[in-house]
Amino acid sequence: MHPLDALTEIATLLERERSSRYKSKAFRAAADAVTGLGDEELRDAASLRRRKGIGDSTFAVIQQALAGEVPGYLADLRERAGVQRTSTLRASLKGDLHSHSDWSDGLTSIDLMVDAARALGHEYLALTDHSPRLRVANGLTADRLRAQRELLGAFTGDGFTLLSGIEVDILEDGGLDQEPGLLAELDVVVASAHSKLRMERGPMTRRLVAAISSGRMDVLGHVTGRLVEGSRGTRPPSALDAHAVFAACAAHDVAVEINSRPERQDPPDELIAIAMAAGCLFSIDSDAHAPGQLSLLDYGAERAERAGVPSERIVTTWPLDRLRDWIAARRP
Repeated sequence: MHPLDALTEIATLLERERSSRYKSKAFRAAADAVTGLGDEELRDAASLRRRKGIGDSTFAVIQQALAGEVPGYLADLRERAGVQRTSTLRASLKGDLHSHSDWSDGLTSIDLMVDAARALGHEYLALTDHSPRLRVANGLTADRLRAQRELLGAFTGDGFTLLSGIEVDILEDGGLDQEPGLLAELDVVVASAHSKLRMERGPMTRRLVAAISSGRMDVLGHVTGRLVEGSRGTRPPSALDAHAVFAACAAHDVAVEINSRPERQDPPDELIAIAMAAGCLFSIDSDAHAPGQLSLLDYGAERAERAGVPSERIVTTWPLDRLRDWIAARRP
């Protein structure tokens, strides 16, 4: 295999298994370093070792690929990945409404996220970097968000559309952390709570219901904020009145996100059942922070199918025209 393909696949698999971001970034840096090099340049070992972005592990991968082998590092990752999760529902998903780039806390540039989405067969992807209050995630000010929007048209074409969006923080009073006029201009608004997750049940419920009732959000992201595994440790779900929150979602036609990240598994199964009974729509999203994480939709689709969520109530199974009509009809 070509060294560039080996390095890129390794980075993608590391991202999918949510390994250390430094590992995946190292392999993406090495892929950048060999992009455009001819066979003779790749085989000049001394020169290659001096090239910025090439370290011991990535050099070994390049050498093994040049020798016609599947690099050992890649073989190990493929074995760990095993059989990919599949479901009937996964094949029905046409896009993803929650993803991040290096404009906020994502690991890579927009173009690499788009390339990965296209490779998965997506018809659309919403770029939803964080809002300004989330400084730890380099959240976008209004000016930065406007600047980002100006770039997005270049990524649309050949049956794929990159949607402008944001994952806007739900503030303690239920307000949304971005200019209302700017939110109205975006294709997709995902709103999530990222702070004060241990609020008491009553205030948290009022907070979420106020945001849902604002008419300025389309998807309620990772509703409980829980973490059930992973490098960040675990975190209990926020206390909230799920019946009240999902009744508000149904009344205001806000989709409930089924977050595909294995460390979140949010909402919990019992809350998905409450949302279904309330008549909610759903959005199966990857919450990807790197290209390899876009394929985490496998997990979300599997959970939704196991919970019995009908595909027609999942907005990410809809073609783009229907998705746009739904968003336009519910905006003020």
